[in-house]
Amino acid sequence: MATIDYSHMTPAEKLSLIGEIWESIEADAIPLTEAQNAEIKRRLDTLDDDIRHGIDADALEAELDRRFP
Repeated sequence: MATIDYSHMTPAEKLSLIGEIWESIEADAIPLTEAQNAEIKRRLDTLDDDIRHGIDADALEAELDRRFP
């Protein structure tokens, strides 16, 4: 395994490197635990009930722009 000397890197460069490493991991390379699968199922089960209380991304962006110009 290669070693990377990151001591000279800026915070932005370090975050970029982290992002590249993260993106290189296959989605199914690390299996989810039973607890993680259960939480995903719980959230998906409540999504249909909760969706009527939500707003779309454009409305959210407009509201944030209004509150934080």
